[in-house]
Amino acid sequence: MPISETNFQFPGQTAFYRGKVRDVYSFPDKLIMIASDRISAFDVVLPRPIPFKGQVLNQTAQHFLKATADIVPNWLLNVPDPNVSVGLRCEPFAVEMVVRGYLAGHAWRQYRDGHRTLCGVSLPDGLHENDRLPQPIITPTTKAHEGHDEDISREEILRQGIVSEDEYSQLENYALALFARGTDMAAERGLILVDTKYEFGKLDGKIYLIDEVHTPDSSRYFYANTYAEKQQAQEQQKQLSKEFVREWLIANGFQGKTGQTVPTMSDEWLNQISARYIELYETVTGKTFQPAEDTDPLQRIESNVLKTLTTN
Repeated sequence: MPISETNFQFPGQTAFYRGKVRDVYSFPDKLIMIASDRISAFDVVLPRPIPFKGQVLNQTAQHFLKATADIVPNWLLNVPDPNVSVGLRCEPFAVEMVVRGYLAGHAWRQYRDGHRTLCGVSLPDGLHENDRLPQPIITPTTKAHEGHDEDISREEILRQGIVSEDEYSQLENYALALFARGTDMAAERGLILVDTKYEFGKLDGKIYLIDEVHTPDSSRYFYANTYAEKQQAQEQQKQLSKEFVREWLIANGFQGKTGQTVPTMSDEWLNQISARYIELYETVTGKTFQPAEDTDPLQRIESNVLKTLTTN
């Protein structure tokens, strides 16, 4: 049974926040994030949840947080349930660090429409969709609690004092190092890490990587073995990401704009999305997905969270 939302009241809980995908339970010194099966696109939560999506996200993030902990410390303490992560409660920076190695998605749509500067970064003429960029670039966005995240430049971040220059330089260095690690790990699995986003927070004066890393919700992957051939033929790349969901929505007249209605999502389409998410998990991690078959996943999650609260 897909998980649309949770509404627990845990002992010691101080606050609750429902994000687009995760339900976040706050405690004095930690956060418990429950990955629901909700799916969002164009900053809109779609009406029907996707089976096993939350488990895929949570376990993919766990895989990459462990694999990058030598680059930057991260928030994760333990994973007591397939859909649950427990970690340090950090004060988040109000920007997301989007790193792009290829001209795809939002960046391509901006470029196609004539823009040659994205978040203060200049792009050369003559590029085609999904071309590799001369070097990875950082195109930050503001972090919106509601509505759309907005593109912003490094200069504007510093001008507004959103992040200090010293800390922002550190965030840039961390983001590029994480992207390089993600690129290497993707290559080992026959994939290309196209673009991704990182979120950082601060605790006791120390910067931590928070939230998810290199998951299908935060990243885009191409298949390496067909990339060059498809680029030469100017064909769409075969990719592992949720871009195919955005493309389906666009084709059905929805881009998250005022007055637009989310098209009806059939059971067959939901199962196709679920299968794509599972494919991504298995492809990027090299592990076999073990679905948490449960008639009552909410009871399972609550029980596992209560156990971790009483043992920590």
